[in-house]
Amino acid sequence: MRRTVIAGNWKMYKDVLESTQLVEDIRKQESSIPSNVTAIVCPPFTSLAILGNMLKGSTIKLGAQNMSEHDEGAYTGEVSWKMLKSANTEYVILGHSERRQYFKETNELINLKVKKALDNGLKPIVCVGERLNEREQGITDPIVKTQVKGVLAGLKSQDIERTIIAYEPVWAIGTGKTATPQQAQDVHKMIRKLVAQLYDWSVADRLVIQYGGSVKPENARELLSQPDIDGALVGGASLKADGFLQVIHAGKN
Repeated sequence: MRRTVIAGNWKMYKDVLESTQLVEDIRKQESSIPSNVTAIVCPPFTSLAILGNMLKGSTIKLGAQNMSEHDEGAYTGEVSWKMLKSANTEYVILGHSERRQYFKETNELINLKVKKALDNGLKPIVCVGERLNEREQGITDPIVKTQVKGVLAGLKSQDIERTIIAYEPVWAIGTGKTATPQQAQDVHKMIRKLVAQLYDWSVADRLVIQYGGSVKPENARELLSQPDIDGALVGGASLKADGFLQVIHAGKN
């Protein structure tokens, strides 16, 4: 049985004080988090260190929103795996659609970051997904397949077991639109089948595949009830403790 993994991507919201308050509010209800659910908060870089200390001994995990493909060097503004680990970070989101769109990240670059994270003990949450025009053209499957193959290139079976794939249809991120549960399930099933072809069914069956795209308390339970949807990468709804916890509780078996 795959665990349900709910990750809150705070994006460029919450300063240090706001971040600590939000984690304090979530931790007040930490005991209510279902035993089958892994909850992750992914704040801005500026809050990682303080939240890493706050979450020591907690069941709530800490994730970052991005990471450099380099170990260190003259890369102004970049953050390395070593910096993330020193802040007690365990997960890192890679290849988010906003990174692809605004910062022109390619599958090849994301693949380098995935390998760097895995080589250094971080668990990547790797994002894939199609744009609205690609959905309307009926080419969702080939677009997502190309992305999955690209970001997983060169990884071994044991690497896949430490990796999460997040399917996030770009047209449903921050728009209020959401893929129907069946639309999301169809793509998740396709991704799992592809991973089985690339590796084997035992690897694919253990792979956690999250859905991301305007997940909120109102739709979380129906989405998470689908057989191949193993969790959620939550945006706006993760910025308030009650909303985030409601999504977490929707993942209870």
